[in-house]
Amino acid sequence: MQSCTIETPIGYAKISGDENGISSVTIMDNDEKPTDPIPEHLLDCVTQLKEYFSNNLKAFDLKLNPNGTDFQKKVWQQLQQIPYGKTYSYLELSKQLGDPKAIRAVANANGKNPLWIIVPCHRVIGTDGSLTGYAGGLYRKQWLLNHESEYKQQTLF
Repeated sequence: MQSCTIETPIGYAKISGDENGISSVTIMDNDEKPTDPIPEHLLDCVTQLKEYFSNNLKAFDLKLNPNGTDFQKKVWQQLQQIPYGKTYSYLELSKQLGDPKAIRAVANANGKNPLWIIVPCHRVIGTDGSLTGYAGGLYRKQWLLNHESEYKQQTLF
């Protein structure tokens, strides 16, 4: 397993993976020196993340290899179907997976997603439109949703 750290607009991202694919991408709260050189198996992921943050990439095309249960992997696969710039509620996601009563299990699997940003768990919100849980913090979730929005907010100052 190889890993590297890169700087992003929302913090330092730690990427792990090997020849079988990317197994995790997490944003850390601590400052960690970016990795140089980037391990070969992680180069494509680093490039695509930089393109995403530069507004030049809307869909990732990477070989993924996350660790999880079959149910979690099913939820994570469904998350990848949420289009860039769109949000779904946990209930909508549960319905798409075929069981609207599985909302808590779906929310739990969403929260265990090890591939932040690439598997867009940040695009899942509460049924009432509220931002709900994000392992990286709600401010990062809001940042990512704003980043993907076609309606960019202007700042006054």
